[in-house]
Amino acid sequence: MLVGVGKAWRRTACAAVLVCVVAGCSGAAEKDASPSASPSASAAGKAESAGAVGGAGSACLLPVGFDLAAEWKAEAVDGSTADAAGTAPVDEDLASLLRQGPVSLVCEIDAKPAGNLGFLRVFTGEAGERDADARAVLEAFVTAQDGAEKAKYGTFEAGGLSGAEVAYLATSELLDETKRESAFAVVTPDGPVVVHLGGADTEEHQDMLPAFELAKKTLHTV
Repeated sequence: MLVGVGKAWRRTACAAVLVCVVAGCSGAAEKDASPSASPSASAAGKAESAGAVGGAGSACLLPVGFDLAAEWKAEAVDGSTADAAGTAPVDEDLASLLRQGPVSLVCEIDAKPAGNLGFLRVFTGEAGERDADARAVLEAFVTAQDGAEKAKYGTFEAGGLSGAEVAYLATSELLDETKRESAFAVVTPDGPVVVHLGGADTEEHQDMLPAFELAKKTLHTV
């Protein structure tokens, strides 16, 4: 089911406010937010695979597919492009809000049904950017995020794809807190893809890392 950008960002804002109320906006997450020595080093445990996203018949049609962790729910994000037939105009204001660096948000995978506050968000770029380097795409993505710093990059391979990954810190102006975030990127014949994991705070992020690692491990073109 397609959902509007307003719904997506309202859910994120509500989650942030909830964390602020529960934690008293103490900034406690900042203390443990430093990136690990390698982007994947802090993933604890393994997530159980329960379904997939990206291919035909899934919630989001993407240039890549990957497995979903149990109870995580995927929804396509409406507003980034015109309809498939090209008959509807693109809402440029919405498209601008959904864009981060060279890619735009097209799919959200919600962790709330699994008991966490956060999302895996999938961003895609134009097919004309297929010759771009995954590391360069990822660097541009991180640079475009306000408050991002101390990025540590690495590489990975999965499903015949070579990609780049990153762990970094992001400071929220709303909560005046710093938390860890992660992302990985690949470049496909249909353009670049970035998969990003945020979270309400660093503790939530750590709890959700197994789902992020599952997505990266099972990544493949569709």
